[in-house]
Amino acid sequence: MCSNIHLSIFLTRQSARMTGVSESYLLARAHPEPILEHGIYMGFIATHSATYLPSNAPNHSEQGQSGTNQCGTGLNQTSNCQNAYLNSAADWCIWSPPEPGPGSVIGNTERIEVAWCIKNGTGARLIPDGTISGAHFVQTPDFVQITGVGNLTFLNIPAGDTGGELDPHGQDGLGNPIGGLVFSSAFGQLQEIFEWTNFISDTQFCFRACKPGPMAPTWCQHIYDVMGCAWNMPANYDAGVFENCKGDSGEPMGIYGASTFHQGEPTTPSAHPAPSSSSCASLSTIGNGLVATGTTTSAGPSATSSGTSAGPTLASPASGGANPTATNHARSHNAATITFDLVYVILVGGALALL
Repeated sequence: MCSNIHLSIFLTRQSARMTGVSESYLLARAHPEPILEHGIYMGFIATHSATYLPSNAPNHSEQGQSGTNQCGTGLNQTSNCQNAYLNSAADWCIWSPPEPGPGSVIGNTERIEVAWCIKNGTGARLIPDGTISGAHFVQTPDFVQITGVGNLTFLNIPAGDTGGELDPHGQDGLGNPIGGLVFSSAFGQLQEIFEWTNFISDTQFCFRACKPGPMAPTWCQHIYDVMGCAWNMPANYDAGVFENCKGDSGEPMGIYGASTFHQGEPTTPSAHPAPSSSSCASLSTIGNGLVATGTTTSAGPSATSSGTSAGPTLASPASGGANPTATNHARSHNAATITFDLVYVILVGGALALL
């Protein structure tokens, strides 16, 4: 029987022939991990080998990308930068719509979201001061994570939007957003993080970036897109606190002992308990000097530019809006696994068959 790596190369070449996507691109961007069901190889999910840094990223890292990965470092509140960072409670980003309006719910805009960041100097849009009312960063052996609450209508999310999930594996294998890259220096030198998951609504957010390695897809599952923050990332979401903590990894979302829950099954298990944390260091606040004022954001003393941009009208969450403990997702797909352009194989008794 051929080795996994040989099989992965074979599958990638078949995918390239079937889809017209560059074979070299697919080989460079992906490293396969097998999906097993009852001991049978059913396909592969995409995990990646190191590829980009902000300094060498191309203009577009995926076909069909609406934004850019060549973001520079300037302040630009209309930036279409699609590079996000997750380093600490004072240095992180989330994905959010590029334009305001009632049609900019996450379920409609997941493919074109842009990065909104706390720290200036990334070339992305800045999260205005006062938007975030609580942020809790935790570093574990397997991932880093930011969770919290705020008035995220300042990030073009319509009031009342219960939100959705962003991840690097869309229905067609491209990211949500397409071309979205995530970087972190939490595990050493700055590097691209290939497995991540981000939920966001008009009032709540959570973002996990998993340490590169064979377990990254397990700790950053992307198949529970209607389960929300509290179920996928049980943690501290309290307002009024900004902190950096060390923590345990806890249990991977959806895995309960020897059983794995699949979204849509008749019985949904409770979320895992929030893992324990320690060594927490509090911050008085987080910000960048970009101040939200009414329906606009204006550059404050610490910003590098005096530019302004139109922002959304502040509004209380509409009745029936996001629950602080659950950010549900309305997007249409519910892919249980991501394969190389839907090329599947079954290996039984040494036989190889393409489906």
